[in-house]
Amino acid sequence: MTTRNVIPVIMSGGSGTRLWPLSRRATPKQLLPLTGERTMLQETAGRVCGDGGGVTFERPVLVAGAAHREQIAAQLENLGVAPQALVIEPTGRNTAPVAAVAAGLAAEMGQPEALLLLLPSDHHIRDAAAFRDTVARGARLAEQGRIVTFGIKPSGPETGYGYIRRGAAMGDGFEVAAFREKPDRATAEGYLADGGYYWNAGIFLFRADTVLAEMAAHCPEIRDCALQALRAARRDGAVMALDPQAFGACPSDSFDYAVMEKTAAAAVMPADIGWSDVGSWAALWELSDKDADGNAAHGEVTVIDSANAYVRAEGVKTAVIGLDNVVVVATRDAVLVTSRERAQDVKAVVDALKAEGRDELL
Repeated sequence: MTTRNVIPVIMSGGSGTRLWPLSRRATPKQLLPLTGERTMLQETAGRVCGDGGGVTFERPVLVAGAAHREQIAAQLENLGVAPQALVIEPTGRNTAPVAAVAAGLAAEMGQPEALLLLLPSDHHIRDAAAFRDTVARGARLAEQGRIVTFGIKPSGPETGYGYIRRGAAMGDGFEVAAFREKPDRATAEGYLADGGYYWNAGIFLFRADTVLAEMAAHCPEIRDCALQALRAARRDGAVMALDPQAFGACPSDSFDYAVMEKTAAAAVMPADIGWSDVGSWAALWELSDKDADGNAAHGEVTVIDSANAYVRAEGVKTAVIGLDNVVVVATRDAVLVTSRERAQDVKAVVDALKAEGRDELL
């Protein structure tokens, strides 16, 4: 079996507002231990290390905001992972500029044909072996100049994810026929009945030179600004602080919109890897161990005469009585109570707090 070398590019710039009040600006969800003893970032970095399953992961590249630099460095050091670069964004500009910076960095290191795996730092993947196998299979397409996205087989009519419609078969994957925005429930049910749709996991695999060429064709301003920010970066060992003026001039756009929806090189690799974007407290309930009544309890919690509840206490004793299908999250300065069905709407609370000027709670 041919083993392919892949450079993981871990994006750690999200804020995780749908997991308020635990996830805050200072400690967003990727820096928290939500699905186990290790943080989401550590779990991500841990699964893209070493050899096995037809792929050799090189030392990762981390991309993050300046506010979290020290926390990220400490968490990686505790894990025993030494990144080959820690790229600091002066301001958030979404995922397309990150892809351009990562590809430019590979070219700068003399590896223009390097395979880059662009992935979020805050996703849960249950089956690490299947993940590696999917990366190895996707690498065969990426070597041929395809930009590969990972497609998750839907387990239900989820309205919180974008969808990918597959086209003609291509090796172990498929051409991308279309990307679809987050659908309403009836549309999502139609996608499931069709059988040719996948959830868009937001994980991409490509050659550095391929993506730079595609960005030159479809979003040249993003590419040029990002590369200028890299060339003018302040460097201190493995730390690279992107130039604020050049990166600030970069349009803010996602890799999906800027590249994937425009390129003819898009391919989708089906990924049965036990994936979740951990995008809400309801998603964490799904991932958690539960008692006989379906309750998931974390911390100093007492649950009585309740069912299918997610209850989490951080530094404060919390009791729930006679409530079904709820989420209760209590920290020392804030408490969230919602139905599990409305857990996706927690961002509205964050927006309200911003409007009220309650920065101390953000």
